Amino acid sequence: MKLENGEKAASAGQDKDETIYQSLLTAIVEHQLPPGSKLPEEALAEVFGVSRTGIRKVLQRLAAVQMVTLTPKRGAQVATPPVEEARDIFTTRSLLECANLPAVIAHVQPPHLAALEALICQEEQAHLHHDGAAAIRLSAAFHIQLQAISGNQVLTEMVTGLAQRSSLVVAAYGAPWQRGCRCNDHDRLCELLRQKDLVQLTAAMQHHFEDIVAGLHFERSGDVLPDFNRLFAGHKGVLP
Repeated sequence: MKLENGEKAASAGQDKDETIYQSLLTAIVEHQLPPGSKLPEEALAEVFGVSRTGIRKVLQRLAAVQMVTLTPKRGAQVATPPVEEARDIFTTRSLLECANLPAVIAHVQPPHLAALEALICQEEQAHLHHDGAAAIRLSAAFHIQLQAISGNQVLTEMVTGLAQRSSLVVAAYGAPWQRGCRCNDHDRLCELLRQKDLVQLTAAMQHHFEDIVAGLHFERSGDVLPDFNRLFAGHKGVLP
């Protein structure tokens, strides 16, 4: 019985850690916590109703995927990718996503195209209603879902991680109005995929990433301390 109770407690702790991890990751990816934001353990522990040790474990996980930086005596901050790294992230995405397009074309079916078109419609609505968080989320989802058509799970996981880091780059160096990708670019990519035109699709994908980088302004933001109570209202006392 004691062993069973211990296993349940461990499982509940893991669920709680995962909930906090996903909440912070989403806030970072959707630009609610911009690059340079301080992430003090004490404040986050209070908001989420957990110990500083629990928060520290989550911050270490975020640091492992390069979404957070941990600095002695300064604590944790949302990562600000250096300029060269920022460029490399999009260069790598272009290389990976373009190289996988033959497999995407080989596996694409009408339901895949319908799902991509639905994402584009949602993205357009997000832009129309100035919902930046949704626009960022849907923009990343389009690229991830497009690559997932190939059935290459390892590459899809890599693209997912790079898409999250891309969001940091856009938050750090993009214009205030820049949220995700341009919808008409995704429309064009979807249409070329429907036509199974590999040459044009590859060129359009490359141009898409080049346009994103060309629109960035490589100036860094200063340190900020967000309003955690506003961002994570409702989490305290509700976590499993």
